[in-house]
Amino acid sequence: MRYAMKACPSAAVLRVLTQAGLHIDASSGWEVRRAIGNGVPPERILLTTQQTPDDLAELVGLGIRFNACSLSQLVAFGLACPGQPVSVRLNPGLGSGHSNRTNVGGPSASFGIWHSHLERVLDTAREHGLKITQLHTHIGSGSDPEVWQRCSGLTMNLVRHLPDVTTVNLGGGYKVGRMSTELSTDLQRAGEPIAAELRRFADEEGRQLHLEIEPGTFFVANAGSVVASVIDTVDTGKEGYSFVKVDTGMTEIVRPSMYGAQHPIILIPREPQERPTKEYLVVGHCCESGDILTPEPGNPEGLLPRTLTEAQIGDPIVIDAAGAYCAAMSAKNYNSFPEAPEVLLATDGTFHLVRQRQTLEQVLQNERIPEFLR
Repeated sequence: MRYAMKACPSAAVLRVLTQAGLHIDASSGWEVRRAIGNGVPPERILLTTQQTPDDLAELVGLGIRFNACSLSQLVAFGLACPGQPVSVRLNPGLGSGHSNRTNVGGPSASFGIWHSHLERVLDTAREHGLKITQLHTHIGSGSDPEVWQRCSGLTMNLVRHLPDVTTVNLGGGYKVGRMSTELSTDLQRAGEPIAAELRRFADEEGRQLHLEIEPGTFFVANAGSVVASVIDTVDTGKEGYSFVKVDTGMTEIVRPSMYGAQHPIILIPREPQERPTKEYLVVGHCCESGDILTPEPGNPEGLLPRTLTEAQIGDPIVIDAAGAYCAAMSAKNYNSFPEAPEVLLATDGTFHLVRQRQTLEQVLQNERIPEFLR
């Protein structure tokens, strides 16, 4: 079981999950260094990246495993690490995600080597003395379990042409119910046909394969919340909308603006009092018309008001299910807003500051002024 650390690469989260025995799926050489710096043994890390790191040979020398996602990456690995075992990511020809932007399989996705190029993969491996010991496929985030199961069948057919493969990695992307109307993937139920597929393969081929999966969202999505405050309320008249403005937004949670993603939003009256409910659009603090926290599901261009307790300036407001691809994938420092602090709630009920609020000096620290402007 690997944790897709791009979902939330916080040092504290990495340490919690590493201590629980999980391995790591890293998406860049920088994530590899970050994981190692937080105590992850290199041999527990698989690097699957769009950008081959310049220090690939050094990272492999430390003990990480590399997953080649293109023919040129496989060549680069062969030149840097001839004779080494390698994993190969293939695009099986289909994909699935909660939106087109999270679909990473099929003909419209650049991720992985197209399945019909398998002979070229084998030729490249032979040329550099590489042994392909793992086959990797991943079709998208929020993928349909039925499509995932079809993908596993296609993957097993590809493995038949790769005699040295001992491990099959089917990626992650399992659905997580963030809203009360959404369901999470039942891993046991979704995995039963795949287990049967592996047993059938072992009977037919005489090879026992090890299965890996790489959940990210599934582990942490519902473990995080953005705690904010109402900073303003405005409206656009009887034919328009009522808006709640909050002191967060795409600087901490960009998923609604990117995907039309849905997150529970809870408004908590600052003073204990009964208030009526009201329909609101909730918008962020950025000077950006797309900084909207209540879009239509799957449509970041659409608007869908939410029923909330009537808002007053200063009321706390919580955007829930924000543990995955929120702090990790936000428009940090847009409008020069500093990075928000992060607090960890431990199992014993204690709170721990795990990221300090950024200062303006830290926002600006890498800027340099040329002499002619001094």
